[in-house]
Amino acid sequence: MERIPFGIRQLDSIINGGAPVGSVVLLSGEAGAGSREFMHTSALVNGLQQVDAESHDLYYGDLSADAVAPDEVHYISFTASESQLVSEMRLAMADEVVEKGSEAVQFHDLSERYFHISPVPRSWYASESASITDLRARHEREDLLGTLGMTLNEVAPGNLVVIDSLSDLVSSIGDEISWSDISSLVAGIQKAAHEWGGLILLHVNHETLSDVRHGQLVDSSHGTMEFAWETGGSSRARTLVVRQFRGVLSQIEEEDIVQFETELGDAGFDISDVRKIR
Repeated sequence: MERIPFGIRQLDSIINGGAPVGSVVLLSGEAGAGSREFMHTSALVNGLQQVDAESHDLYYGDLSADAVAPDEVHYISFTASESQLVSEMRLAMADEVVEKGSEAVQFHDLSERYFHISPVPRSWYASESASITDLRARHEREDLLGTLGMTLNEVAPGNLVVIDSLSDLVSSIGDEISWSDISSLVAGIQKAAHEWGGLILLHVNHETLSDVRHGQLVDSSHGTMEFAWETGGSSRARTLVVRQFRGVLSQIEEEDIVQFETELGDAGFDISDVRKIR
């Protein structure tokens, strides 16, 4: 089975090059535990492979024999613009990786549609004042989830798509969006992903969800990676556990791996240690 690389060097090397084509992977983590850095790294390193093979080789290395780079990289955000996201990425990664990698990443800013259904003043998220014509057009537009669906139909086939973040949708639950809408959306993405043949990364802060709702998202995804802080004495470590993942978890279990310790370096998120059953 062909694989699409996550762009996380040590992880990809353990799982034969990346995620099986057509996968939807839930990145679920505590705040600051590495889930955001994981999706930033995945987008930029895969983007770097398209624009600068020499730099990609320096920061990542060779792709596995079973790995096929995505045709394009798309990053969908509900609340942030491209400039905001790139500035955030610079905080944890080398400037060269961010500058070159972001050239190949196509950013989709859905913040105007997202904040339109909130009490946030328009001047905070839109650069120009709305005319009567604009207001009428906004009311005629598809709703937020419909806009997301149309965007995925256009950009997902054969590509890496990062969706940042399901937590934003959870915080919007109300008259416009219900929890059933969100869970149905994720289940629909899983079904469509097989035909799209790419890789979809869904980010969520699991602290924003009940255990039942989190479990529903896990069931609606092909794979779930959980990011957490582990405390020992006076120090803390970021950890990653692959909770479930078709075509991937079995390989990890064959190596008796139970947990990954992670770190942030010039190339972003990576694995620093592998904990095995002894």
